[in-house]
Amino acid sequence: MAGLDTFKDQQGYEEEKNQTMTETCTMDGAVDWNGRPAIRGRTGSWVAAILILANQGLATLAFFGVGVNLVLFLTRVLGQDNAEAANNVSKWTGTVYIFSLLGAFLSDSYWGRYKTCAIFQLIFVIGLTLLSVTTYLFLLNPKGCGDEQSPCRDHSNFEYTLFYISIYLIALGNGGYQPTIATFGADQFDEDDPKESHSKIAFFSYFYLALNLGSLFSNTILGYFEDRGIWTVGFWASTGSAGMALILFLCGTPRYRHFKPQGNPLSRLCHVLVAATRKWKVKITSDGDDHLYEEHGKQCAENQSRKILHTQGIKFLDRAAIVTSEELKQIDRCSLNPWRLCTVTQVEEVKCVLRLLPIWLCTILYSVVFTQMASLFVEQGAVMKTTISKFHIPPASMSSFDILSVATFIFIYRRVLDPLVARVRKKGLTELQRMGIGLVIAIMAMISAGVVECFRLKYARTNCAATDCESPSSLSIFWQVPQYVLVGASEVFMYVGQLEFFNSQAPDGLKSFGSALCMTSISLGNYVSSLLVTIVMKFSSRDDMSGWIPGNLNKGHLERFYFLLAALTTADLLVYIVCAKWYKYIKFEAKGGDDHNENIRQAELGV
Repeated sequence: MAGLDTFKDQQGYEEEKNQTMTETCTMDGAVDWNGRPAIRGRTGSWVAAILILANQGLATLAFFGVGVNLVLFLTRVLGQDNAEAANNVSKWTGTVYIFSLLGAFLSDSYWGRYKTCAIFQLIFVIGLTLLSVTTYLFLLNPKGCGDEQSPCRDHSNFEYTLFYISIYLIALGNGGYQPTIATFGADQFDEDDPKESHSKIAFFSYFYLALNLGSLFSNTILGYFEDRGIWTVGFWASTGSAGMALILFLCGTPRYRHFKPQGNPLSRLCHVLVAATRKWKVKITSDGDDHLYEEHGKQCAENQSRKILHTQGIKFLDRAAIVTSEELKQIDRCSLNPWRLCTVTQVEEVKCVLRLLPIWLCTILYSVVFTQMASLFVEQGAVMKTTISKFHIPPASMSSFDILSVATFIFIYRRVLDPLVARVRKKGLTELQRMGIGLVIAIMAMISAGVVECFRLKYARTNCAATDCESPSSLSIFWQVPQYVLVGASEVFMYVGQLEFFNSQAPDGLKSFGSALCMTSISLGNYVSSLLVTIVMKFSSRDDMSGWIPGNLNKGHLERFYFLLAALTTADLLVYIVCAKWYKYIKFEAKGGDDHNENIRQAELGV
């Protein structure tokens, strides 16, 4: 009997082994929930990605359920004027994306992407719950206030404190989650597999589409309720949507593919800078590549991320990887001092970040244009004719045209424009080219908004204060449609291209950081917008003039601000073209590459 049991055990082991051999594992080093190599048929792919896309749509619905009408909440419920409310919205939105750096750091360094997404989504739900409770119990007082005709009473410092704690918890939760979920979704596709690699590129377009479709409900249905002063319903709906998003995300846990965190990237950056500085007197020879150190083999490598090939440029940093005769003796013992010798991959990581920064800086001014949809576009729409017959159109709901534009142009780009360009030039538009096109369309959007404002002022009721008339201008709010459509079209080229670009160009240990760069450009765009509004109001206000953006826009010159943004974006486009031509793409080592350290030894021995 014992022999029979042993035979059965051995037979079962052989069957399990044969089954494992027939199942293909991913080639990119991904692991499953249990830390074992991820099997292609059982993990990741579109099954996991669709869960993440649905999660993104619901979370976006929740976020924009608060953000899209926040400027109106500040003016109607908290009693702030237009300029102050626009500044506060810009600062809050900017803070949302600043927190994306924190989420990216924790994701890449310690927690991993799954854990980071789960924790920050929980914080997001807590913040929305606190906002809903605070609004219902304290802020909407007297009951029924908060619409266009019924302002609320003054609030105590305690009530203000609760409000700002809640919205900044929302900023922390959503900000920390956003860049990580984008990268986590891309992780579900093996870029070393041709079919899944194509799906990974498509994922970013569908991710941005899900983001916009999620905000469609909040910009229309929720925006309608909130514009009529039914703020509590809107905020509780956002809370419920965020809770559903978290539950849906957790349901996909067994299916997801994971990448282990690579450790603190700041320490690796510091290692390179210190090692290069210590060797500033070391000369770089013409055959310098053969004298640069790279780790190979599991016995020494800290992680299994892909190696990055050496590139020319920023040569000062190459000194960190130059192997001296003293350090050569320590290579086999794996006892090298990281503050004296770094790998080529570490050096190229720093070079990669430095090369990305100019491109990233050029995207900030575009985000200044983008942020006008949540502030000045809404304020402009609020002083136009917002009624069709007896039906009132909430100004914030006009951003639905931006969302429809995004959905339309994603389809046009992926199904029409990209294949057409590929036939002409044998390959589609690069990410950098698409981002440049996005800047051009953004300029057109600002010119369109400025022209609409000129006509709005032409049809303005001169003896009408913004809060005393049914509509301070007889020009229909639908004249705003072109500017919203143009901004939506620019997003498809700029933000989708940006997500793809930063994800593909970021090293393996900085993937979430790459997505965070996209988010932080939006953040700084909001801060720059706030700064521009402050500067413009300071220099345009006189004793006899109320400035370009006063409380009553009929007495201002908002069109001048729009034309100023168009001029600044044009200058930014010229700088961007120079930076894009200078940029060098990152190159990863192919699998099964030569032993680079053997080349070092042969060079040292004169072989």
